[in-house]
Amino acid sequence: MKQHELHFILLANYLPDRQESMARYALNLRDSLHREQVEAEIWYPTVFFGAFSKDTHAGVGKWLTYLDKYLLFPAQLWLRMKLNSDYARDLTFFHICDHSNSPYLRLLPANRTGITCHDVLAIRGAAGFKDTHCEASATGKILQRWILMHLSRAKILSAVSQFTMKQLLEVSKNRQPADARWRVIPNSFNACFFPMERAASGVLIAKCGIREGASFLLTVGSAEPRKNRKILLDMAHCLKGQWEGLICYAGQRLDPSLISYAEKLGLKNRVLNIAEPDHQTLVALYSACTAFVFPSFAEGFGWPLIEAQACGAPVLASNRAPMPEITNGAALYADPYAPADFAGAFLKLLEEEKRERLIALGFENCKRFERGLVVREFIDLYLEG
Repeated sequence: MKQHELHFILLANYLPDRQESMARYALNLRDSLHREQVEAEIWYPTVFFGAFSKDTHAGVGKWLTYLDKYLLFPAQLWLRMKLNSDYARDLTFFHICDHSNSPYLRLLPANRTGITCHDVLAIRGAAGFKDTHCEASATGKILQRWILMHLSRAKILSAVSQFTMKQLLEVSKNRQPADARWRVIPNSFNACFFPMERAASGVLIAKCGIREGASFLLTVGSAEPRKNRKILLDMAHCLKGQWEGLICYAGQRLDPSLISYAEKLGLKNRVLNIAEPDHQTLVALYSACTAFVFPSFAEGFGWPLIEAQACGAPVLASNRAPMPEITNGAALYADPYAPADFAGAFLKLLEEEKRERLIALGFENCKRFERGLVVREFIDLYLEG
């Protein structure tokens, strides 16, 4: 069988939901398949009902998007399968890019359809697990049970980490089909991350308000509670007198309560918020930071960990799984509930020998997530059946 005979149809997320990481995952998977001479296309749920609302994340707008995602798009899938005989070909495969869309599984050929499970945080949160830091409403609990029911029945499934697979097996109570092919296939890099030269990075970070040669901590991510952004302030407070650098938050804007807390600790003038940086700026920040700090309480994978390593940043991460798994020991770890532990670990990162060793190990670890390597595992998952 030749790879150019294969055809993958990737079912991506609803665009108005603005789930950036999931959008990048679908586009990266398509492009990676193309590099392997495999035909691939992306199908997005049609925006119809959701177009009648300005806010698709709350109230009536949220319910309108549900109509698009769980009523209109399934109907379109059913019609496409009925009207186009090409989709019945043995070498045409369907892949649902996000586990939250698992209800689509029932509409597609079971032996040729797979799904990626990025995490089970919302599912576990809806089931009452507090360690996820993901609360669910009454309707959200129903939705997550529905998602889990279909996810558990998938014959072909990839989980992005051993930790995510372990949690999925636990919550699904090993109810997967007897002939199921469930494998761990990590995320690959979805863009080019590299150690940017000092002169180039200096120009870009200067535009963010960081002078050349300044020492700064960097964290990247959203403002979700599980990201544990507050601990960077507590950590800097613990380091008072030992380190007086900047605390840089890249990603989603800081919420007012965190800004007020920084002011209370006397750190407001040391806090920088770089909202939604472009890719080159992000690479510059990773390349120039004194340390990349990832204190998350809960993750399914944690893309910023390997992005930082690929740019030559020493990494200080939460000791909660899957962070040690993804970094493969090429980082220092601390309790995400203990700012003093993070502060102590950071001081160790300032030791030149330890710092250089972790950076070298980080570069080596990144080889596991090379696009070609990961997408070949993905293709093999489908062909082994």
